[in-house]
Amino acid sequence: MSAVNRRDLGLFALRVGTGAVLAAHGAQKLFGWFGGGGLDGTSKAMEAMGFRPGRQSAVAAGLGEAGGGTLLMLGLATPAAGAAAAGAMAGAVSVHAPAGFFSQSGGFEYPAYLGFMAAAIGVTGAGRYSLDHVTGHRFDRPLVLAAAFVGSALAAAAVVGKRAVEQLAETADEGDGGAA
Repeated sequence: MSAVNRRDLGLFALRVGTGAVLAAHGAQKLFGWFGGGGLDGTSKAMEAMGFRPGRQSAVAAGLGEAGGGTLLMLGLATPAAGAAAAGAMAGAVSVHAPAGFFSQSGGFEYPAYLGFMAAAIGVTGAGRYSLDHVTGHRFDRPLVLAAAFVGSALAAAAVVGKRAVEQLAETADEGDGGAA
């Protein structure tokens, strides 16, 4: 097997594996599959984690994971898929960051890994065994790559930043005895 075929086969395996994990995570949030809370449970959890409004946050996280993961598996619009999934994982990293790095202590190791994998696949491209290849890379162009990652980074920064500001305000209110 030539090096090119091995590289494409390796990208296929990474895409499908990473995409499947992300899609399953998103399906938990959106549909309650695989023991997940569905939109109602995820909305409440998002509110409790400081993402407001909870329902819109649950939909955005679920779509970023399920939609991005599914598109990664298919190798379709790979830059946008990778950027969407990486952006969703940035929100998850912000939740787990106070617990440190390692997953065994509740840290951000796992969502960071998924986010980096999705981003790397989005930047690298889907390879030969993909719908992007079949469509002549119509949705895998440099402008799509740049727009997807800039848009995802800005959206993630806005969401994570808003959450941080609200958490600081809540902490200040608690320190003041709740007086505003």
